[in-house]
Amino acid sequence: MKIAFIGLGNMGGGMAANLVKAGHDVRAFDLSEEALAAAKAAGCTTFTSASEACSSAEAVVSMLPNGGIVKSVYEGDVFGTAPKGAVFLDCSTIDVATAKSVIETATSHGYDMVDAPVSGGIAAANGGTLTFMVGGADEAFARAEPILQAMGKAVIHAGDAGAGQTAKICNNMLLAITMIGTAEAMKMAEKLGLDPQKFYEISSQSSGYNWSLNAYTPLPGVGVESPADNGYAGGFATPLMVKDLRLAMEAAETSDAAVPLGARAAALYEDFLGAGNEALDFSAIIKTYS
Repeated sequence: MKIAFIGLGNMGGGMAANLVKAGHDVRAFDLSEEALAAAKAAGCTTFTSASEACSSAEAVVSMLPNGGIVKSVYEGDVFGTAPKGAVFLDCSTIDVATAKSVIETATSHGYDMVDAPVSGGIAAANGGTLTFMVGGADEAFARAEPILQAMGKAVIHAGDAGAGQTAKICNNMLLAITMIGTAEAMKMAEKLGLDPQKFYEISSQSSGYNWSLNAYTPLPGVGVESPADNGYAGGFATPLMVKDLRLAMEAAETSDAAVPLGARAAALYEDFLGAGNEALDFSAIIKTYS
């Protein structure tokens, strides 16, 4: 397929490269010259505008920073430029209301579209092992699924338009809570004299089992290899976790959902980001318990 890919940052660059590996003709655009050069080296054809990239595309995939940019790009560069019958896949993490609105507008223009945010981080984006949470009509999902499968290990249809975003922000709120809980428990065990590796060996095989501990251990030299073993570089950056928690808090307010632990996690991550930790992985919050 001819696939336009808009947004070639830390996540989008690897995703576009995997579409090339799957045999697709990827037409790439980003505002960054460096990102465009990397995409070209990965086998993409690069363009100087989003509209040029979309002009003859059968599908458009986007990975953009926020809802305002998603709305602007689709309304200004994609709708009416991409051929009739194209399918759109927005893999950005944005607010539910904007996701629904953009999909509604796409439908009114005769296009199929899904919201398909991802879980997995930079390594999974590069390795093609992302999990996609997809919102949209059955027909749109059926068309999007093969494209998403080229970039991920799991593609799950969550429901109607906006359901993918709902799943993503709820999932990452839970991730923030479990990472903070894991950090607290590991540091408390250490302060009480228990070797951190022994705590990992015990808790990772008992009722303390959770992804933050078992698959993303936040202490260097303990458990599995993770960003902690690389000075908390790479992985899922703290500003991205804060962004997702802000979206979760906004959604909780509009839906009148009770999220006391989510709200506390959001406050702790806001403080951590504000203390100058924007370059660190979100698991580095364990440093606040030293």
